[in-house]
Amino acid sequence: MTRVLVTGAGGMLGRDLLAVLRTRPDLSVTVAARADLDVTDAHAVRDAVGGHDVVLNAAAWTDVDGAETRERDATAVNGDAVAALAHACAVSGARLVHVSTDYVFAGDATEPYPEDAPTGPVNAYGRSKLAGELAVARLLPETGYVVRTAWLYATHGRNFVKTMLRLAAERDRLDVVDDQYGQPTWSYRLAERLVALADAALAGDAEPGTYHGTAAGETTWYGLARAVFALRGLDPDRVRPTTSDRFPRPAARPRYSVLAHGRWEAAKLPPPGDWYADLTDALSAPRPGRPR
Repeated sequence: MTRVLVTGAGGMLGRDLLAVLRTRPDLSVTVAARADLDVTDAHAVRDAVGGHDVVLNAAAWTDVDGAETRERDATAVNGDAVAALAHACAVSGARLVHVSTDYVFAGDATEPYPEDAPTGPVNAYGRSKLAGELAVARLLPETGYVVRTAWLYATHGRNFVKTMLRLAAERDRLDVVDDQYGQPTWSYRLAERLVALADAALAGDAEPGTYHGTAAGETTWYGLARAVFALRGLDPDRVRPTTSDRFPRPAARPRYSVLAHGRWEAAKLPPPGDWYADLTDALSAPRPGRPR
């Protein structure tokens, strides 16, 4: 029986990973939420990783704006802790599937970023996540997998889609930025892809390295908000477009962070589905993380 360790199991993605893994009786799953494992404690990480075949790392510092004033703390979780996980996996022989972000890119492209595009983060959060990617590449050149994702949402946890649904009940109109482009990604679909990649890695079908785990297609935050309204039977014209300079934030945001998905086919895995189709499924789910 394959032994799987899920770190960050209490977060939005972690919860969906557990929902996917519970459908697999062939797997023995160890749950490691923040209360169970401090990923910044290298000794605890080493002990936790031992005896597992695969580690799915969903633990992360996710406060993008907070990282601007606490970059060292963000890097401790997103960089140093990932290095400790990678080192523990190297010692034990476990595969590591680590979740990263589109924010490792500058966001100044005009077409989707391929997996091997040059990185250039524009904020502290992106730098901290890039540190984790580099650690996996350095320490696990044959058994490390980095999956970049973006614009994650679910019907649980804190995320843009839930915020739009809450504000729809509180306000007549919403102003949403229409000059940042990305790929809304349902965390349950990402969880399915992470588990499928782990399966392929263990079977020897997936080469190590970087994969892009976003949904296909692209839109803006404004386009996503309108889609959420429409799918819930609300008037999408209640959402009005605006520009990023109307909502200044401590951390700069990439203007274009659409990712390409070329490496999935090489791993004998299907490409990601369209973001709107996944959003439709997510909003029709009677409970968080219900599969299609």
